[in-house]
Amino acid sequence: MVLDGLLPRRCLCCDSRVAQDDGLCASCWRAMPFLERPWCQRLGTPFTYDVGSGAWSPRAIAEPPLFDRLRSVALYDGPARQLVLALKFSRRRELARPMARWMVRSGEELLTADSLVAPVPLHWTRLLGRRFNQAADLAREVARQSGAFYEPQLLKRHKRTRQQVGLSARDRHKNVRSAFVPGPLRTDTLAGRHVVLIDDVMTTGSTVAACTKCLLRAGVESVDVLTFALVDPNARAAGTSDFT
Repeated sequence: MVLDGLLPRRCLCCDSRVAQDDGLCASCWRAMPFLERPWCQRLGTPFTYDVGSGAWSPRAIAEPPLFDRLRSVALYDGPARQLVLALKFSRRRELARPMARWMVRSGEELLTADSLVAPVPLHWTRLLGRRFNQAADLAREVARQSGAFYEPQLLKRHKRTRQQVGLSARDRHKNVRSAFVPGPLRTDTLAGRHVVLIDDVMTTGSTVAACTKCLLRAGVESVDVLTFALVDPNARAAGTSDFT
């Protein structure tokens, strides 16, 4: 109790006092744009009304992704955006643990004891400059909290790509084409396995599509994607995204 008085618990976003560690204050909790069921079975985007279990959204039907399923905690807005930016640019790496806790809840149906949890990798030159990969921090925590296998070297980014910010969807896809190769794991280790690919934010899906294609070619059976945030397609069309 004395320690709590000296070091009061603070909201992860706004620094207001909270009752529990790694929590949000009431205002930030209400403002968090959580994604909730009913949602598209493939893309995890919410429906305005319940259309039945396993339903696909029009976007998923028109442009089915290479991966099997996507799940995200929240839209990339408000407190969710603050947390992502704080982890990535302010190097608040302690945020990976509570963010991963929400990710495990949102991706519960994706994560099994046999799943390989892998981060979207950075090119070594970018990793050298940044000193850490926020996707790897999240993936490590997701694996630890879910009991899945953490495989940080499942993929390697062998080509340094341009920043995706400001690029059109077509240019984003071209930018990351052939950017990834399988890591040092043997092919027979990957054969028939299920992979959960981890990233902080998904925008157009070009990066995770390139990663998924690489993994499927390496012999994995299926790939699901789990991110903390998902850029709203309407915001993406308006060009308000910060990420790839």
